[in-house]
Formats: sequence, structure tokens, C-alpha cells
Amino acid sequence: MKREQRTRSELVREALRTYFSTREFPEETPTPAELRAIRRGEASIQRGDYITLEQLRREEQMARRPRRARAKIA
Repeated sequence: MKREQRTRSELVREALRTYFSTREFPEETPTPAELRAIRRGEASIQRGDYITLEQLRREEQMARRPRRARAKIA
């Protein structure tokens, strides 16, 4: 590592780059149902029927917040 004057992160980056460039990833053929779902999703996006990632995260946070205990009514 020190002889080549490279940091550990540079070596790891190079190793990962080499690993992924020499590896073959199999291609999956989508099923007819998956193709239909993809087309429906693309059509929804074209219509503007979607939310941003930030909106999704905000909604998830709201759902996780603990609710206040309600006062008991006698």
C-alpha cells in the first residue's frame, strides 16, 4: 500500500471496480405481469400521478410518530 503511494480507499475502489467490470450479471426476462406493472407505472408518471422521495419520507415519519394518549372521559 505505502510503496505505491495509494490509500486504502483507493485500493478498495480499484478492487471493486475490477470485480464489477469482470463479472457478468445475468439478465432477467420480465414476466408478462411485471411488464404490465412497468407500463402502468410509466403511464402514472406521465400523468404526474406520483410523489417525490422527500414526500414519501415525510409521510413515513408521520406514520411512525407516537400518538399522544387521549384523555379518559369519565
